[in-house]
Amino acid sequence: MKQLFDSSSYSCSRLVTRTYSTSFSKAITLLAPSVRPGIYAIYGFVRCADEIVDTFDAYNQEELLLEFEENYKKALKRRISMNPILNAFQEVVHQYKLYDLVTSFMDSMKMDLYKTEYNSVKEYADYIYGSADVVGLMCLKVFVNGDEDHFNELKPYAMRLGSAFQKVNFLRDYKDDVEGLGRSYFPNLKDSHLDNETKQEIIKDIEEDFAEAYKGVIKLPLEGRLGVYLAYRYYKRLLQELKVADSARIRKERIRINSFLKLEILVESYLRYKLNAI
Repeated sequence: MKQLFDSSSYSCSRLVTRTYSTSFSKAITLLAPSVRPGIYAIYGFVRCADEIVDTFDAYNQEELLLEFEENYKKALKRRISMNPILNAFQEVVHQYKLYDLVTSFMDSMKMDLYKTEYNSVKEYADYIYGSADVVGLMCLKVFVNGDEDHFNELKPYAMRLGSAFQKVNFLRDYKDDVEGLGRSYFPNLKDSHLDNETKQEIIKDIEEDFAEAYKGVIKLPLEGRLGVYLAYRYYKRLLQELKVADSARIRKERIRINSFLKLEILVESYLRYKLNAI
């Protein structure tokens, strides 16, 4: 009956993904069935950790995060957990040897408990590596099915894509991060203030990440290519919306892509993929 419990665990991870991110959920449905469970398990784990440090401010966040990490370690050792999210994730960690990547991710989550400003490029890069790049690398491990040569070939591109996604999130969520969480991630802000000049510097940096990441997207195994390409297109378009938005607007509201435009991107991405035109 362990198999039934494992299946239910992956279903819980899928539910978490669909609840928290419609865009990523849609992208995951375009992955091959063989890789979807692993990606759902990864997203379910990182989302739970992220929610602890970002939204559970009415509770003892440090205690919750450390307990979550300790339970993860127990699940890893026992190869089972009665927490369905951890049960699914530990299996994926063992299968694809994600151990060091998870450690780096948790280190960045702990930084969110006490660090509110990133004043140097190195601090900024280190945080992004742990909070985003390693997540991209976890997913890449699943896509290449443990092929180390293929993984090492695509690793730099996966990291640049993870960085691009995270930086877009930082810019999109600027208002919530500053006002709600008291955090300022970009090291080039003047007195922790986003103006149009600084915004353009940030966008130029993100555009360079996307340009480099694309070289890897088109080299991904077929099992993961379409889903990742769709996520890439979503975030590229969101970046365009942020690029034309005045910095004052970004400071006041969260820029979004409407549902109709998301559908348009989905259809176009699928057609380009089928025509081998990505």
